[in-house]
Amino acid sequence: MDGRRRNPYQLTDETPVYVISVAAQLSGLHPQTLRQYDRLGLVSPDRTAGRGRRYSARDIELLRTVQALSQDEGINLAGIKRIIELENQVAALQQRVAELSAAVDGAAAVLQQREAQVHASYRRDLVPYQPPVPGNALVVWRPKRPQD
Repeated sequence: MDGRRRNPYQLTDETPVYVISVAAQLSGLHPQTLRQYDRLGLVSPDRTAGRGRRYSARDIELLRTVQALSQDEGINLAGIKRIIELENQVAALQQRVAELSAAVDGAAAVLQQREAQVHASYRRDLVPYQPPVPGNALVVWRPKRPQD
């Protein structure tokens, strides 16, 4: 987190606030359909202490997506469940890639800083060694003549 305390009364998309009748009305589905989706694991609302379902805004959006895939695309519920699982997996992998990318960027910054420290530590009073360049030397060679 960024160091600040989160307001416990602040509503987010994940805050479970809707009872099943309101969630059904918002999603355009029958409450029994919501119960069936819950049993099948398509949408998993939070539960109250008395085991009542509480849906979040994200759950409502997911219910609408399930309904659209079922009615508009003709995908069966097992296929929809697999699609949701794969979308969740892709989202998790994208988050992991972002985390790893940030870690690589951080490591690259540390490496650049260390490299700059090494370069700053070079002694400036020494003349750098320059290896001889091939092809600049003149070599005179004469074969020995046999004695007549």
